[in-house]
Amino acid sequence: MVGPNPTDRGKPGTKRHVIGDRHGIPLASLLTGANRHDSMMFETLIDAVPLIRQPSGQRRKRPAKLHADKAYDLPRCRHVLHRRHIKVRIARKGIESSQRLGRHRWVIERTLAWLNRYRRLTIRYERRVDIHQAFLTLGCALICFNHLPPAEGL
Repeated sequence: MVGPNPTDRGKPGTKRHVIGDRHGIPLASLLTGANRHDSMMFETLIDAVPLIRQPSGQRRKRPAKLHADKAYDLPRCRHVLHRRHIKVRIARKGIESSQRLGRHRWVIERTLAWLNRYRRLTIRYERRVDIHQAFLTLGCALICFNHLPPAEGL
């Protein structure tokens, strides 16, 4: 999926949508054309989050709350979270400043920076979407691997 990027004079581009936990570890990722609005993939991205096991053994399907920037301040996005019983922490347009959101937003920005360390993701060389999605998934897996505690006795 490649669409004209509005920030690069209409050149074809790809947008990475990533949702992560509070430590920046990616939970789900998707690719779209650069001309797609962030909120269009919101529900798909929320549904892509895998099951989370609770200490009691019960499984919770979704995170307890979600922080998002002003691009997701739409009734449709808020309704998606309410239906899934996720607390809404979306900055409101024209009301909340970007400064307050920065306390939580830097985590996902750091995750995107970690993904940019991999050359195949920084510059898209692949024409096929499935190959680029595979490299994005591999990059997310490597980030998760780097956050594992070191093995004892090896």
